[in-house]
Amino acid sequence: MKYQSNTGFSHSQADKIGVLITNLGTPQAPTKKALKVYLREFLSDPRVVEVPRLLWWMILNGVILNIRPKRSAAAYSTVWTEQGSPLMVHTQNQAAGIAERCKQVFGDDVIVDFAMRYGQPAISDTIEKMQQQGVRKLLVLPLYPQYCASTTGSTFDAVSAYFQRSRWLPDFRFISHYHDESEFIHVQAEKIKVHWEEHGRAEKLIFSYHGIPKRYLLNGDPYHCECHKTSRLLAESLGLNKDEYITTFQSRFGREEWLKPYTDETLKSLPAQGVKSVQIVCPGFSADCLETIEEIGEENREYFMESGGERYEYIEALNSDDAHLDMLFTLIARNLADWCVGDDYQQREALAKQLGAEK
Repeated sequence: MKYQSNTGFSHSQADKIGVLITNLGTPQAPTKKALKVYLREFLSDPRVVEVPRLLWWMILNGVILNIRPKRSAAAYSTVWTEQGSPLMVHTQNQAAGIAERCKQVFGDDVIVDFAMRYGQPAISDTIEKMQQQGVRKLLVLPLYPQYCASTTGSTFDAVSAYFQRSRWLPDFRFISHYHDESEFIHVQAEKIKVHWEEHGRAEKLIFSYHGIPKRYLLNGDPYHCECHKTSRLLAESLGLNKDEYITTFQSRFGREEWLKPYTDETLKSLPAQGVKSVQIVCPGFSADCLETIEEIGEENREYFMESGGERYEYIEALNSDDAHLDMLFTLIARNLADWCVGDDYQQREALAKQLGAEK
């Protein structure tokens, strides 16, 4: 059968609205075997690595998957918790918090769930489950504030691939970015201010974003520009001068040039310029994960301190902070406003306004 049907479908089933939040993904365990499975799926995505497929297949299967899984497993083992991967735990908590807020406003009409672009739970499996629950209108929110083809675009590809096999398509909305939403800037700035209140300010505040190859920018990807806009808006909200903050890019891979300045090289160079204290925050990450906890929190700390730095502080991601969940709910509720169903719409609309769901 070319087009799959929803199992357990009933014409008498009540229509529901679905909210699907997504993030990058995580291996099932901090082991070489699990990392090989995860990295194969991740690095096989043509959105992530834009290299001719045959050439990349040989590099990936002949070299990378024979070397990197063991090293990555060692890194993951340092951040793994009793509950599992930090990214998985945070995303589960975010989905639960958003679901609670949606229930307060929309009752049982809205179903909230989460999925990962790579690994489990898979986007296709989660959408199928939501449709079995009666979801006929679906809103997808990838938890990447800044749009990038490698992340947000890839998420859309996965959603679209599922729909291309489906017999019944829901009404569909996709939030591609929220890098300059006033609520997002406010919540992120307040997180930094709270850290300042507890620990004081350092000489430099560094906004570090995940990097991408420079040629992606030259080919039209807006990610670089959206990262810099987020930094500028945060700096304005925090009252920072241009010489008080730096925007950098982390996590480069391979030999080609990526977005600059590089986070690690910047941190290595700052002490020689007289900067002995830094605070670093990652506004492109909605939840702490390997790249923030291990790479930024530990590896880059060592670079800075070994180069002569004296004070290094990582400011945690927004994770499942109440203010962050309120902000995400506001963004979601704004996009659901005209999808509300039921006779008590006016009551729900009033409650949505009360919770700040409309500007």
